[in-house]
Amino acid sequence: MTDTTLPVALVTGASRGLGFALADALADTHHIVAVARTVGGLEDLDDRIQARGGSTTLAPMDIAKADAMAQLCRSIHDRWGGIALWVHTAIHAGPLTPVNHMDAKDWKKSLSINLDAMSYLVPYIAPLLGSEGRAVFFDDPRGGEKFFGHYGTTKSAQISLVRSWQAESAKTGPVVRILKPNPMTTLLRTRFYPGEDQSGLAPAKDEAARLLPDILSA
Repeated sequence: MTDTTLPVALVTGASRGLGFALADALADTHHIVAVARTVGGLEDLDDRIQARGGSTTLAPMDIAKADAMAQLCRSIHDRWGGIALWVHTAIHAGPLTPVNHMDAKDWKKSLSINLDAMSYLVPYIAPLLGSEGRAVFFDDPRGGEKFFGHYGTTKSAQISLVRSWQAESAKTGPVVRILKPNPMTTLLRTRFYPGEDQSGLAPAKDEAARLLPDILSA
C-alpha cells in the first residue's frame, strides 16, 4: 500500500549494493519507487521495507530503455505529481581489460547504461523534481586507470555531465549532489577486485547510513 503522506524518492539501481541499501534506509522517511532489472532483488527490498511498515512501488525495468523510462516518469507524474528525491546508482561494470582487448559489446553496454541513459533520464526526471527536489549521484573516479577503459571512461563522462547540470541548476534548482562512497563489499567491487580481502571494506548498509545525512540535508 502506498503511503501518500510521504515524499517520493526514486532510486534507480535499487536491487543490490548501495542502491538497495539507500532505498532501504530512505524508506523510513519516503515512499520508494525502486527501479532495477533484477526482479528478485526488488522483491527482497520490498519485503524488507514492508516488514517495518514502509511502502514501495517496484519498477522492474531497464534504464537503457528510453520508452520504459518515459512511461515510468509519466506514471509518477500522474500518480504523485512529482518526486522529492532521485538517487541514481545504476551502473554497468565492463570486465577489466586492456584497451586494445576491449569487446565492442561490453563497450556499447557501458555507454548505454552509464552515459547514454543520462541523455533522457535527466530531461525526464528534472521536471518531476521541480525547483525544490534533489538529485544525488555517486562518483568513482577511475578514468585513466589501467584496465578500467570501459567503466572509467563512461563513469567519468557521466559525472562530467552531472557537474554541468549541477552548475546550471545552482540558482534555480533542483539541488544536484555528487557524493563519493567509500569502498564497499558490493558485487561491483568484487568484479573489479576478485579475491580481495574485504575485511577493511564497508558494508553497503553502513555506507548508506553514512551518506544519508548528506543526501537529505537542505
